[in-house]
Amino acid sequence: MSIPENLGYTEEHEWVDLADSGVATVGITEFAAKNLGDVVFVQLPEVGAKITRGEPCGEVESVKAVSELYSPVDGEVVEINEAVIDSPELVNTDPYGDGWMFRARVAEEPDLLDAAAYDALTKES
Repeated sequence: MSIPENLGYTEEHEWVDLADSGVATVGITEFAAKNLGDVVFVQLPEVGAKITRGEPCGEVESVKAVSELYSPVDGEVVEINEAVIDSPELVNTDPYGDGWMFRARVAEEPDLLDAAAYDALTKES
């Protein structure tokens, strides 16, 4: 299972890329995507929506279950990935690339797990 070193992670299995200063790109991890199974529907927050760390901001539905998408940051949604709405299977095939969910302007840099800590968390699950 892939856990890119350059990303931050949450205990709810979201990943965050803060490479673009002040804007976080958010998705769900490969671990989450594999546990969900085949993703068939994605509901994302609207552009302009205020999001709060730890609060639900969307849903990911698979053939097995519906799971909440939790915001890993406080901020405002500035872009959503229309491609995952049209082709939700991107969440399974490329969770760290084309399967990203949304981008948000962050109020402050979030406290996230690094790759090693996230790897340890997934081994406990």
